[in-house]
This record gives sequence, structure tokens and C-alpha cells, in this order.
Amino acid sequence: FLCCWRLSLTVATLPDRSIIEIGGDEAETFLDNILTCKVIGLETGEASFGALLTPQGKILFDFFLIKTNEGYWIDTASELVDELIKRLMFYRLRAKVSLSKVENIVVEAYWNSSEPPKGSLIIQDPRHSDLGWRVYDESVAQGETHAYLEHRIDLGIPEGGMDFQYGDAYPHEVLMDQFGGVDFKKGCYVGQEVVSRMQHRGTTKKRVIKISAEVAFPETGTDVMADGKNAGVVGSVHHKAGLALLRLDRVHEAGTVEAGGVSLHTQIPDWVDFTWPEAR
Repeated sequence: FLCCWRLSLTVATLPDRSIIEIGGDEAETFLDNILTCKVIGLETGEASFGALLTPQGKILFDFFLIKTNEGYWIDTASELVDELIKRLMFYRLRAKVSLSKVENIVVEAYWNSSEPPKGSLIIQDPRHSDLGWRVYDESVAQGETHAYLEHRIDLGIPEGGMDFQYGDAYPHEVLMDQFGGVDFKKGCYVGQEVVSRMQHRGTTKKRVIKISAEVAFPETGTDVMADGKNAGVVGSVHHKAGLALLRLDRVHEAGTVEAGGVSLHTQIPDWVDFTWPEAR
């Protein structure tokens, strides 16, 4: 059994991730008041995926929020850590909350197994069951990073900095309403009014969806054109598949969709609850 499990298991190192530790008597309330995701009620070893928004409802930082024995960990892009700590300090005021960067932690993704791997801290990825597990440990990781990129694209899961620019996208546009990144039952948080309005009015025009081509893809950041009109931009790419943040109405009604001279096929992921807009 163990041999077969190891053969099916896929492991990927995620070297561009870093950890922030948040502790203190008021950590739970502090985080719940500013983040989009579920905070209150998380069990030890359970994680939410969420974001800290601008007051106008756009994503400044996205991350995994993990409940630990001592408080919370935030797993976010390494390039965001210092700025995120500064922003959290700004909101902290006099709250009894401590913030620090955790050093020497390796982050790995494991999938293709129903059995959890071993590690100092393990969570199930809350965004999609097929994303598997995330492991946090001090050991040297061995997995191939590109395997995770391919897997994420195949599932249609966007990632900040690749599939959208921080400060320039709403949670609905990058599917956070679809995979639990926004808790619509909780009270106020930064940017909540705008996000709630988009949810209730169904006004989201742009979404991250899957794209594919018959030849090698144009690079990340290439404009996507639908019948000659700008419809969005290419995000994550791997060989002949990728993701793109697109205007669904323009793409669906277009006779041709292309980026950098490459003809594209578009596909809405099968796990979301939105569809192509009806023809006008």
C-alpha cells in the first residue's frame, strides 16, 4: 500500500512562499475585522484562503490563514511579506496582537493522494479538493515547482502576481467567491461594502478562466483580443495551456480570440457556478 501511495503522490516545492506568525489575546478578533475569509471558528490545523482588500474592494494581498496552537500563520507570496506586515501593523492600533516573520520554513504542495503526508504542519488546501495538501516543515524539499503550476492551471485556480495584479482586481474576478475566499456571512471587513454589492447584484464582468492553444503560448501579460477588441490579459502559462482574466461577454460573443497572434480556446472551469453571459 505504501509503495503504491508513493507512486501516485505528486510533490512540488513552493520556494516563493513565506510565513507570517500572528499571536496575542486579540488576534482572532483583529483578523476577523479586516480579512475577507473565515477566521472565527477555525480549528487548529484548519485553513481559510482569504485576502486583505483596499477600502475600494480590490485585493492588496492574498494568502492562506492557518490556525495553529499558538495563534495563526499566514502563508503568502514572499515578495508581499514585508508590506503585508506593515499593513497589518497599520490596522493593529492598540490591539493585543504580535506579528513576526517565521524563518526557515519550507512550503510544499502534495496531491494525488487521499492520505495526508507527514510534516510539522499540514493543511488541506481549502480552495479545491484536488489541490491536495500543503506541508510546512524545516526539511529541504525535493518536489518540482513546475508540476504545481501545471496542476493549478489544469484546475483553473488563479494565483496573485501571475493571473492578476495586486491592487487591481476584485475578489470575484479571481474566483475567490467560488472557492471560499470570501465569507459572505461574516460582519464587516475592509472593502466589504463593495464586495457584497458585487455579490448581490451579480455585476462581475471579468473572470479568470482557462485558455488553451494548438501551439506554444504567448507569455504572461500578453493582451487577449476578441474580434480585435481588448478582452483581458494572459496570466499563468505552461506549454499550451494557461489562465487569463477576461471579459466574458466579449470573449463569448467573439468569432476569434487571440493573444500575440496565437489563436486561443476558452473554457470556464467545471467547478464554478457562473456561466457564459447570455447573448444580447
